[in-house]
Amino acid sequence: MEREWSFSTKLLHNEWKVDRATGAVSVPIQHASTFHQFDFDSFGKYDYSRSGNPTREALEETIAALEGGVRGFAFASGMAAISTALLLLSKGDHVLVTEDVYGGTYRIVTEVLSRFGIDYTFVDMTDRKAVAENIRPNTKVIYMETPSNPLLKVTDIRAVVELAKAHGCLTFLDNTFMTPALQRPLDLGVDVVLHSATKFLAGHSDVVAGLAVVKDEELGKQLYKWQNAFGAVLGVQDAWLVLRGLKTLHVRLKQSSESAMAIAEYLLRHPKVEEVYYPGLANHPGHDIQRSQAAGFGAVLSFRLADEEAARTFVRHVRLPVFAVSLGAVESILSHPAKMSHAAMPKEERLRRGITDGLLRLSVGLEDVNDLIADVEQALSFVKERPSISAR
Repeated sequence: MEREWSFSTKLLHNEWKVDRATGAVSVPIQHASTFHQFDFDSFGKYDYSRSGNPTREALEETIAALEGGVRGFAFASGMAAISTALLLLSKGDHVLVTEDVYGGTYRIVTEVLSRFGIDYTFVDMTDRKAVAENIRPNTKVIYMETPSNPLLKVTDIRAVVELAKAHGCLTFLDNTFMTPALQRPLDLGVDVVLHSATKFLAGHSDVVAGLAVVKDEELGKQLYKWQNAFGAVLGVQDAWLVLRGLKTLHVRLKQSSESAMAIAEYLLRHPKVEEVYYPGLANHPGHDIQRSQAAGFGAVLSFRLADEEAARTFVRHVRLPVFAVSLGAVESILSHPAKMSHAAMPKEERLRRGITDGLLRLSVGLEDVNDLIADVEQALSFVKERPSISAR
């Protein structure tokens, strides 16, 4: 019986290990925008690169294999992947969306889908009863993001899939934080998995890309039709960069996740940190569910300081993480969700979801974890203590 290779081995030894024509150990970058047809009546596999390109196809087939799907799709950005998948909806449909979803997704749902007569409801998907109560007769898609951005809430994927199947809904899941290295939603019954491949999959802050994977051939045909029509496809240089990044995904995510756990435990003990959001912590409300549906807790955590001034002070004094949008890179990235990832969300909506002005998100990179903790500690030393109740 042939041995089934582990995930980390499959990242290197797969169908695209070598180029069949030359034996090259790197996928060729095919820059052609159009392809000569050798027969008037029967065209070849490729005709125009918006519709299909060998380099992009290598990435699409690779991510499909890693996610356990039947077909993959590569887009110009994560939002292009999400937007194109949402084109599966039609006028009069309703989509149910996880409450603290990424700000760009919030914007496309509230400002674009609504213009085309597609209704939406945001719901706390950690509450199965709330999900069930908000499913309507015209609900066509339930959109999950787990762990969520930026509060790392954990949705019980199996429970939501069960509800969706009972009501004839499709399920979409943004798997950016986990990647197939840690979480395989298709195996849990999800219909469409989405990624901002800009993040952990590519991993080096040098490419913008999005991916989608489906497990049903007919659904794949529908999504391909919209990918080809909408045209927001990934360029070949960027496809090659994502393929290169994938080769080190396992080792990068392993070290970054271990470091994230150590930093979260440190922050949990610090008196100036009011709350830590990381599913690896035993006190996290989604800890047990995360353990049951994923192979790890990821490399992203958030923590809440007293207010915006405390967050500003911390950012001003921290030295190792870059202060920037995005996440999932070899370098640690510190973000202020209220002004960055969730700036598109009105303040009252942000605050209602718990995305306060003192909240910071940290994507842990590959720096030595002791150096990162020491840097966090010195930055926190400049943050003023919140006055005690008796002193107010």
